[in-house]
Amino acid sequence: MKKILLASAIALFAGLNAQTTFGVKAGYALSTLNSNETNLEFEGTGGSFKSKSGFYIGALVEHKLNNKFALQGEVEYANLGGKLDISMSGLGLPGVKIIEKMHFNRIVIPVSARYYAMPELAVYGGPYVSFKASNKAKIEVSGAVVSDPAALSEGERQLENYFDNSLKSTDFGLFLGADYKVYKGLFLDARYSFGLTNMIKNPVNGEKLKMNFFQIGVGYKFK
Repeated sequence: MKKILLASAIALFAGLNAQTTFGVKAGYALSTLNSNETNLEFEGTGGSFKSKSGFYIGALVEHKLNNKFALQGEVEYANLGGKLDISMSGLGLPGVKIIEKMHFNRIVIPVSARYYAMPELAVYGGPYVSFKASNKAKIEVSGAVVSDPAALSEGERQLENYFDNSLKSTDFGLFLGADYKVYKGLFLDARYSFGLTNMIKNPVNGEKLKMNFFQIGVGYKFK
């Protein structure tokens, strides 16, 4: 009896193991911060959010339920955030612009249901949760010479303090994507993630800040 139970357990483990695949992935991320304040005004200046380039790197595990359906979990480190362009023309400085780059480094954990339209092509979607790793700021000035670099450093420090104190450390969202197997375990991957969480801890007058991001990259699944 013990031999039969042991043999069946080994057979079950082997079957599960054969359907489970591990992999790694990395690529380019383009993220955007979205505010319900469509025209940001700062004491005579005008500003607007722009997209920011970044990157991601991570690992995945996929478990196939059958030839068509699978579940996949991932852990990624992603450089996300956004960029704010502020025009100083309202202060009598035409052509001068301040660019604030906001680097929100996050640990992103996506979980997806996958459908294989073809053996090489899968489409997928699901929820994700992300956690703050660190917040960094970079301020650049175009159209003028900065006479006091220390002032930029102080502005960056104040921005980072604001991010740490005023933004939530966790956010949620949904994502949709597809990947295509190129050769053996090598695949191309693209997805778009929609942030659902208002990132501001204590919003005033209903202010909202959400983050969306697009990712495209390559990965490899080990057999």
